[in-house]
Amino acid sequence: MTTFDDRENAFEAKFARDENLRFTATARRNRYLGVWAAEKLGLSGPDADAYVKDVIRSDFLEPGDEDVIAKVLTDFKAKGVAVDDKELRRKLLELTGQALAEIEAGK
Repeated sequence: MTTFDDRENAFEAKFARDENLRFTATARRNRYLGVWAAEKLGLSGPDADAYVKDVIRSDFLEPGDEDVIAKVLTDFKAKGVAVDDKELRRKLLELTGQALAEIEAGK
């Protein structure tokens, strides 16, 4: 193998690791967001568990975070929970950081 092949293989391996980390962190973040939103909505037990799964599934509707944000904001509005778009986006960033830190720590 040439040095170029080695570099290409290393780049591809890094890309795969980074994509896996991004997917894992996003899924974990969405789970945390679902738990947080369920608490805000007053859900507990099986209802909260089902809601968390709905939030996770909502991320598969379209690329990016907009589908998750839209779902949670719609649910908050329907239940009269006073959380706006800006606050929800801040929470999303906070939970992303938490998820990444936990994954990097091996949790």
